[in-house]
Amino acid sequence: MTENPHVIKQDLVVIRIIDAPVEMVWKAWTDPKHVMRWWGPKDYTSPSAKIDLREGGKFVFSMLAPKEQGGFEHFTAGVYKKVVPLEFLEFTQGLSDKDGNPIDPASVGMPPDFPAEIRTTIEFRPKAKGEMTELVITEYDWTMGQMAVYSYAGLQQSIDKLSESLKK
Repeated sequence: MTENPHVIKQDLVVIRIIDAPVEMVWKAWTDPKHVMRWWGPKDYTSPSAKIDLREGGKFVFSMLAPKEQGGFEHFTAGVYKKVVPLEFLEFTQGLSDKDGNPIDPASVGMPPDFPAEIRTTIEFRPKAKGEMTELVITEYDWTMGQMAVYSYAGLQQSIDKLSESLKK
């Protein structure tokens, strides 16, 4: 299958300042107990998270929709490609079953522009004499369309929840 030259691809980039030091923000991304406090958009919960934090290691995060949105549990899994403690993460991510096996987005009703795998990087930059963290999250090569907009909004909501979780 060849790429359609008329399809516009774009990276989704979110840059946020988190009112917590890098060590705390890093832990929020790399410790399963912390991930479960914030993963997923507004009104979603994360009942489980598994992380093997090493290059080649895998992760599986769950996301439970609220009852009024069907109450379904969804899973995201991926593989860490690069891990630089307290500085940088690079990984793949995509829809999966509960064991982390990839599933075809179309098989669960996602539209054709939903990618099977998304390359993602996160930069953790200390700010304000180390008291704050600038997060730079990039999801590469999204087909521009409704799913990219939903993903961007969901990522923003997740980072709002991450930020709130670090205040507790």
